[in-house]
This record gives sequence, structure tokens and C-alpha cells, in this order.
Amino acid sequence: MLLFRLRRLLMVLLPLALTAAGCASRPGAEVLTPVAGAGAVPGARLVTVYVATTREREAPHAPVFTAGRAEEPSYARFVISIPPGHTPNAIEWPRGEPDPATSFAIVSRELLSPQAFKAEVARGKRHDVGVFIHGYNYNFQEALFRHAQMVADANVQGTPILFAWPSRATVTGYVYDRDSVIFSRDALTGLFQTLAQSPSVGNITVFGHSMGGYLTLEALRQLRLEGKHRALARLSDVILAAPDVDSDVFLRQLSVIGPLDPPMVLLVSKDDNALRVSRILSGDRARVGAVDVSSPEVREAAAKNNLTIIDISEVPAGDRLNHDRYIGLVALYGQVAGERGHSGPPVLQAGAFIFNTAGLTLSAPFRIAGEVLGN
Repeated sequence: MLLFRLRRLLMVLLPLALTAAGCASRPGAEVLTPVAGAGAVPGARLVTVYVATTREREAPHAPVFTAGRAEEPSYARFVISIPPGHTPNAIEWPRGEPDPATSFAIVSRELLSPQAFKAEVARGKRHDVGVFIHGYNYNFQEALFRHAQMVADANVQGTPILFAWPSRATVTGYVYDRDSVIFSRDALTGLFQTLAQSPSVGNITVFGHSMGGYLTLEALRQLRLEGKHRALARLSDVILAAPDVDSDVFLRQLSVIGPLDPPMVLLVSKDDNALRVSRILSGDRARVGAVDVSSPEVREAAAKNNLTIIDISEVPAGDRLNHDRYIGLVALYGQVAGERGHSGPPVLQAGAFIFNTAGLTLSAPFRIAGEVLGN
């Protein structure tokens, strides 16, 4: 049995490793260096992202973060310039020195005290907040630029906050990353409470990807166990994309969290190769992000647990892992929201649906539901 499992794992990992070997090297901390004049490029868009992180700092007084685990959370503010010719779904990484005319670039960065972070996030008139919790195998700069790209492509207003937990940012760091999720649970719970207590913060949208979905669920569960029911109720939308969570663990977490209003949204895909690997590593345990929405059991579970489960397999993936389709969905949402004058997340009923990219509609398996994204 062990040899069979190892053989299956190699069959999945080998082609994916070959694909990764052909990719460009990953961005280093140098891309976080502010670029002179980056804030004055005609046609560029400036995105301000606030950061709460349990990663260690590379140096005491600089907002550059590593894969190490910090004893206390750090807070920061980054202003990122999105180039004029930006392509939706993409991050235009610099080739050599960042050029804000053609690549993402840092305009400014600043470490914040916990008090300053809280004050800045709550500053001004009542406004919405979006919290992004990145997934497995992300370094800090990848997570930061990904969040900025999503904000630009979705074309929504509000204050974006990145919760960056200490991922090892290596394929072999899976176990380290899962342990880092538990390490970071208290800090994410604290962030949710801070936002929920601010009268200036309106809707709070939480978006967790992959293992970040596991971290999100753990934080929600902790809020419920600690009796922070009002903080939990203040979360307007909880969206988990390709959640890397064991199906039994997920149901047990939901039994503590309870139903959310509006329903928690799961974005799933049956051909997610990253979750195939996770399933093998976990002893052939099914992952929630790869469920089949046509299954009667899945549809029943969605109704019973007040979940909106959406199969996004038709959304183009960025690579052979098929684990990043949520990025394309964000751009499509921005397109639909702009056309329909809708600035907030769509309100969906509980159930299992398939997302149709041609008509930008949601349909229930085997029958048309008539639910149009954004209505």
C-alpha cells in the first residue's frame, strides 16, 4: 500500500515539478524596495494594502518579512503601483530593476504600531474592508502583490488588508505551512475582532485561498468557542477558494462555527492538481476544495450547512496546477460588477452551483437556476 501511494504521488508530482522547473525564478525581497517616481506614472493605478502578519521581519525597522514565525504580529502599510498596461489576472513582475511604467512597483512602505494600524484602518467615513489570507507555498512579496492585483482587477472600493502567515514558500514545506496555520490562528482571530469593533468599518469580506481557507476556518471556530458571537456576525462574507481542508475536519469545524448569514461560499474545482497532491499526502483524504457539486451528498451537505458551493472549473487556470482559478474569477467579478453598477459581493443562496463563464451565470447541476452573478 505504501509503495502504491508513493507511486501515485510521483505520478502527480513529476509533471508538475517539470512545469515549475521551466518557470522563472520567484521574486525576492528586492521587489519590496520603494522606487523613486513610482507614484507619478501616467495611467498607473495606486493600491494601498495594509498588512497584518505573523512572519518574522528580515530587519528590525523594515517591513520585509521572511518565512520565520514571529512572537508578536507585525503591521505595515504598502502603496503599490500597477502599471498602465496591466493585464487582468497577471502580476507584471520586474525584470531586473522595477520600472513602474511596465511592472508592479512599491511606491512607499511603512511599519505601523498596532495602535497606528488600528487607527488607519478605521480612519475616515464608514468603509468596507477586505481581508485576504493567502495559501500554501507563498512568500510575502507574492502574497502582497497578488492582493494588490486582485484589488485592481476586481475594481471594488474599500480597504484591503493582507493577513500574511509564515509559509515556507517551498513545495516541500507543506507540513511546516500547516503548523504555521495553527501558529497564526490567534493573530487572525485578533484581527477579526479589531475590525468588528470599529464603527467606521462597514462590510467585512474575508477571502481565504487554499491553506489560508483552513486558517480562516480555524479563526472562525475560535471566535465561536470564545463567545465572540458579535465579531463573527460582523463578517459580511466569507469566501474560501480551493480550501485545502479534510472533509471530515471541515464538517467538524462547521458544527462549531454554525451557519453564517449570508452563507459561506466555497469555490471548488474537481481537477485541482494541487489538492490531488494534498489528498495523497493526507492519506487519501478528500479535500473540500475538490468536491463534485453534482454529487447528491455534496448538494445535501450544502443545504444542511448553509453553504454556497460553486464549481469554477470553467474559469481558466494560470498553470497546470489548476489551483489559482479564483484569480480569473476576481477579474470576471470586476467586469460584471462594473457593468451592473454593483460594488459589493453577490448575495447567493445556499446550494451547489456551476459557474458558466460564457454567460457569467450560476446554474444548479442538471437544472438552470437563473442566478446571475451580481444580481
